[in-house]
Amino acid sequence: MYRSARSVIVAVVVAVALGLPQPAVAPTRDALRPTTSPVITPQPTSPSASPAPSVAVPSVSPSPTASNAPASSPPSPRVVAALPAGSVNRSSYALSVTYDAAVTLHYDDRLLRVDSVMTVTNASGASIDRIELNTIAARLGGIHIVGASVAGKAVSVTVDDQTLVVPLGGVLADGATVQARIVYTSHLRADLAGSNWMFTRTNSVIDAYRWLPWVSRRIPFTRPNHGDPFITPTSPSVRVRITTDRPLVLATTGDRVAASGLTQTFVAENVRDFTITAAPDYRTSSAVVGATTIRVFYRAGGPGSTMLSAAKSALSKMSALVGTYPYRTFKVVQSAGGYGMESPQLIWVPTGVATANLPYLVHHETGHQWFYGLVGSNQPYEPFTDEAATDFLARYVLSQRRASRCGTAR
Repeated sequence: MYRSARSVIVAVVVAVALGLPQPAVAPTRDALRPTTSPVITPQPTSPSASPAPSVAVPSVSPSPTASNAPASSPPSPRVVAALPAGSVNRSSYALSVTYDAAVTLHYDDRLLRVDSVMTVTNASGASIDRIELNTIAARLGGIHIVGASVAGKAVSVTVDDQTLVVPLGGVLADGATVQARIVYTSHLRADLAGSNWMFTRTNSVIDAYRWLPWVSRRIPFTRPNHGDPFITPTSPSVRVRITTDRPLVLATTGDRVAASGLTQTFVAENVRDFTITAAPDYRTSSAVVGATTIRVFYRAGGPGSTMLSAAKSALSKMSALVGTYPYRTFKVVQSAGGYGMESPQLIWVPTGVATANLPYLVHHETGHQWFYGLVGSNQPYEPFTDEAATDFLARYVLSQRRASRCGTAR
């Protein structure tokens, strides 16, 4: 994400680490202003307002005939039918988790309903008795927990800030695997104010960031700087089936493997997040760089050709410097607005950005495919492995420099 300037110490550390010149950092912007959200306990039925239709849990196995499906997934671990009783008062995000989600997405009334089945393997080295899931819907979407279960047994979920605390109802030993399910409803925002631009339907575009409850480190949504407050491990497999209330062009982290009527299915592998963007009138263009297909999603009058040209430059030059881009597709998407944003295999270029700023913005967000996407970090407290590395990489590739601000700003 295109964020604030960093300290001179950060600049020197990253320049030395990457062996790059030391360009000045980008200008600051206003910090995001998240809304507040009360703690919510689950109810046995869905809310009376905007009732969601029943959604079946999708199959885990991707379509073997889909030409754009990711490579074969690892074999499924043996799932325990029940957990031993007891408690250890311990959680961890050192878990291997696959996600299999059915999503109902309404363009007209902004409803988002998520039914996610997680296969959780404890790789933390000790027993746990709860999992902690991060989702932005808990802060921006007015989340309502419809229900949750672990090993087929109902459990009660607590919403704490942006974290869903899911008790396992027993003890999951190190190396053991269990299935957990969580169902929630929420509503997208209708503007770009504060942090709403990450979870909104505005300017005829749906932006849904961090909507999928993901095993994470529990940290608050409010942060001390511009770093994103999400610390997520990588999942080996994510399968998402999205059913919309009208025909929409969907741009997601995953690659589409099936489509039937208003339902589209996407699969991603080895990612630490899964983003959804949608619009009824997206146009697309594409190009191939190495083994990667770049797809640009833009609206009529949008800067599609400029976005594609910048993405081709960024992907080829950055791959030569820091390692081959590891995914088969890369999506560059015109978002509803707000700020540029990164997620695995996909970046947002906000509607309304000045044409002169597009090359830098696309290069910067592309750099996040490595620094955040591959090299995960605590972004608010370790900006030198996220924003600093990305900004130096983008400016080095573009040969862009700015006058130093280090004497007057952080």
